[in-house]
Amino acid sequence: MSNENIFREIDEELRTDRMRALWRRFAPFVIGGAVAIVALVAINEGWSWYTSSQSAAASEELYAAYDAAEAGNIDEAISQLDALAAGGSGGYPVLAEFRKAALLAEQGDTAGAVAAYDSLANTQSNPRLRELALLLAANLLVDSGSLADVEARIGTLATEDSQMRRVAGELLGLAQYKAGEFAAAEESFETVLNDPLAQSGIRNRMAYYLAQMLSEGVVAEPAPEPAANDADGAAIDGEPAAEAAAE
Repeated sequence: MSNENIFREIDEELRTDRMRALWRRFAPFVIGGAVAIVALVAINEGWSWYTSSQSAAASEELYAAYDAAEAGNIDEAISQLDALAAGGSGGYPVLAEFRKAALLAEQGDTAGAVAAYDSLANTQSNPRLRELALLLAANLLVDSGSLADVEARIGTLATEDSQMRRVAGELLGLAQYKAGEFAAAEESFETVLNDPLAQSGIRNRMAYYLAQMLSEGVVAEPAPEPAANDADGAAIDGEPAAEAAAE
């Protein structure tokens, strides 16, 4: 291997590491936003199991599993979550499955976590929970999977009519960047940035990503917009610019 190829590989690795560091810094906010959207939809749709106790026993089982996980008893927690997922009532089985997938991810079992989220996505009748499962799977795959893996899960969520389009667009852009599809990544980030419903937090992240890509030289600096004003238009039409400005 030539020195030029070695230096190129090192440069690409450093570039990927820098963007990965940005992504890991922002990831909690990305997924937190998705969860918040689902929670709002849940309230609006009247999912009573979010706000009322349909089953005190199931509720206690869920909290017991959370306590076991916080105490470091992961195997015990997963066993309790499996039991609740199989025999719980109301919405507790779904919560148990989501928590189990998160635990697997926290323990470094990314493949197991993705499989758990995929299973949730394939079995949920509620579209918002299905979308959340797909986003959480894609979130893990940005770092560990391929662009095709991410696209297969959230490609349809990044469309204009999707409530999850901003979160999906960010994840898709990061996966495109990682795959070296810089023009596509730039387009994904700019689409989110220019979304009139995007909040300041996600806009700031898009600006960070685009600035990072620009500093790396993987995208071109935007061309300045042509100056167009009334005076210019008047001058073109043969009117003195000063007269047009005075009008």
